[in-house]
Amino acid sequence: MVDFTPYSGLLGGALIGASASLLLFVRGGVAGISGIMDATLAAPRQNLRWRLPFLFGLVVAGLVASRFFPQAIGAPVRGLFPLAIAGVLVGFGTRLGSGCTSGHGVAGLSRLSLRSLVATMTFIVAGMITTYVLLHLRGAS
Repeated sequence: MVDFTPYSGLLGGALIGASASLLLFVRGGVAGISGIMDATLAAPRQNLRWRLPFLFGLVVAGLVASRFFPQAIGAPVRGLFPLAIAGVLVGFGTRLGSGCTSGHGVAGLSRLSLRSLVATMTFIVAGMITTYVLLHLRGAS
C-alpha cells in the first residue's frame, strides 16, 4: 500500500462498478464472484457462455497484474498453509453470508439491499478485528 493514491483507488472502483453494472444490464446477473463460481460448479452446463469468460478474465487480470505491476500486489506475507486456511474460512463465510464482498458490497449496496448493508458492515468489522488481533495482540508483522 506504499504506492496507493486516491486516483488509483478511484480508477479501480470505477472499473469494478462499471463491470458490475455492465453484467447487470447485459446479463441481468449480479457480479458476486462466489455466486458465479458456485453456479458454474453446481450447474456446469448452464450459462457457461458468460460465466467461464468472466472467471477466466479474473484469472488473466491477476496474472497480468502480477507480471507487469508486481508492486500493486505485493509479496506474500504468509506461507501456503495459512493461505489455504484463509481460503477455507472465506469460502465458509461466503456460504454463511449468502455471498461475498463483491456480491454484497458492490452489487447489493448499489441496489440498496439492507441484507447487503449488514453483510458488508460485518465483513469490514471482521477484517478490522482480525487485523487488530494479528498486528497488535499477536505481535505479527
